[in-house]
Amino acid sequence: MIADEVVEQVQDAADIVGIVGEHVKLKRVGGSWRGPCPFHHGKGDNFSVLPGKGFRCFVCGETGSVFTFVQKHLGMEFVEAVKFVGAKSGIVVEDAPRRSEGPDPRAALWEVLGAAAAYFERLLWEEDDGAAARAYLAQRGITREVAERFGLGFAPRPIGAMRRYLEVLGFDAERQRTAGLLILRDGETEFRPRFRGRLMFPIHDPRGNTVGFGGRSIDGSEPKYLNSGESEVFHKGQLLYNLHAARHAMRKADRVLVVEGYFDVVRSVAAGVEEIVAPLGTALTLAQAALLKRYTANVFLLYDSDPAGLKATFRSGDVLVHEGASVRVVTLPDGEDPDTFVAKEGAEGLERALRASVDVFDRKLQLLQRGGWFSDLHKARRALDRLLPTIRATSDALTRELYLTRAASVSGVDRDTLAREAAALPDPMHEAPRPSLPGPSGLPPAPPEVATRGRAARPRLGAEAERALVRVMLLFRGRIESVTESLGRLEEEYAATDAVAGDLPDDVPAGLRDPRLIAIHQSLLDQGSEADLGQIADLLPAEAIPVLESLVADPDGIVDVDATVADSLDRLRLRWRQERIAALKAALGAPAPLDYAAVTAELMRLKREMIGLTATRR
Repeated sequence: MIADEVVEQVQDAADIVGIVGEHVKLKRVGGSWRGPCPFHHGKGDNFSVLPGKGFRCFVCGETGSVFTFVQKHLGMEFVEAVKFVGAKSGIVVEDAPRRSEGPDPRAALWEVLGAAAAYFERLLWEEDDGAAARAYLAQRGITREVAERFGLGFAPRPIGAMRRYLEVLGFDAERQRTAGLLILRDGETEFRPRFRGRLMFPIHDPRGNTVGFGGRSIDGSEPKYLNSGESEVFHKGQLLYNLHAARHAMRKADRVLVVEGYFDVVRSVAAGVEEIVAPLGTALTLAQAALLKRYTANVFLLYDSDPAGLKATFRSGDVLVHEGASVRVVTLPDGEDPDTFVAKEGAEGLERALRASVDVFDRKLQLLQRGGWFSDLHKARRALDRLLPTIRATSDALTRELYLTRAASVSGVDRDTLAREAAALPDPMHEAPRPSLPGPSGLPPAPPEVATRGRAARPRLGAEAERALVRVMLLFRGRIESVTESLGRLEEEYAATDAVAGDLPDDVPAGLRDPRLIAIHQSLLDQGSEADLGQIADLLPAEAIPVLESLVADPDGIVDVDATVADSLDRLRLRWRQERIAALKAALGAPAPLDYAAVTAELMRLKREMIGLTATRR
């Protein structure tokens, strides 16, 4: 907060013509200055700036003060805009509460994380220990100039190297632990670094403070990517990689490209496309979607085009349309991701792909139509089940009406019937209201364990396996990352298997389904392996607390951890194969299955796999 008299002082002293003129080519016309509007990218001189007053566009209607211009054009918050204009006007602007309350308590963590980032960067370029990481970057075609633009670094392998270096600078082990740089595992007394032998990507908050890291394995070790744990400054569900650098470009271009990985961002920015961000290895959250919406309503999704990538695309699309964004899907050639595609085709190729993008709802329809889903009544019902959640999630009334009309036209189902069906669905967005710390809230009841397409399966199939895996992660914290990676691979297997029969990825996950167990798992990931049960419980909804207590009630109940994990994963594999078999049998019973031979072959393959899994478990 800034005192009103300071805001007035800055506004009176500001040279609005000079500030706007840095971004818009202005010429004097009488007592005002005119130029092309930067907001609707007009060509004529319809944008007027009046010295000492403000600006107005006579075409799009944008109007406001010098602060409004800075906020809208450069993507700043009000306080940040006042400080920016104050600096241009020779006035130092301070937050009034900070003078009485003292320095920001987060500053101590920003400081140590910034020092760690500088240390990692020096190791990458100046030490022998960084040679492998330098070679890895060279192999991927990332130059030093590009790497330095993103502050890439390398975390040393020796356990005590980073800790000793930072302690010499005055950052004790406790501050390093609070910042997420050190961890203390159960049963150990010595701090260990969270990151060892990894290529390091600094992660910043929107204002540019270093708040955490993403560490990429360069030697094939798992997990491939490891992020900082949750801390006072690092909440991965509320951050986006590169947002601090991209936000002005997002505002200016009035668009943002959302990709999956760090290297996708690095490659695209190096090619000249700066309005690009990435989630931190997780599904896009409502908080992240709202953050993007502050800068632009036009979002392009550039995820992989494999089944897992399509699933992530449509889940992210639903979150974004819920926040009122206009979402388009960019389809790259098979086997390509933004990193490899831009390396080959450059910014020009990427712009061509963007121009060929389609609305997220139209992309769903395309895939369903190409698969022949609307040519058969039984499959048409399932196709609509995939479209209705997006319709239900869409917050803009006009867009929802367009989606309903489009779905009715393609499916032949009455528009009003579709509207009633969509209105009867539960809200697909399970986050709300957003907590100060991102945690699962407002979770729906645990879904019954039934096969897809409405055919019942054994109700407890897989439920105990889910509990066992979460229990392992609770009691043996060193297994959190490996079990999480295994669950991720299980989802990829599920998507790939589903795609064999020409189906879209199911919305039903292959791994954890009970929302209470999902909440506990997410809290473990957010809080980190060193968190106690109280900290884990702090991020849980009320209905998950009894489950947490039951899982830790018998700490000696797991005799062989490896066998428990392997058996539980096999149980989950059996579960979704049984569900797939039930769905395919239902397809065979339809009046006109699309490909009887293909469905039968798929059934035989799945049954053979089930026999193999059953034999392994014996």
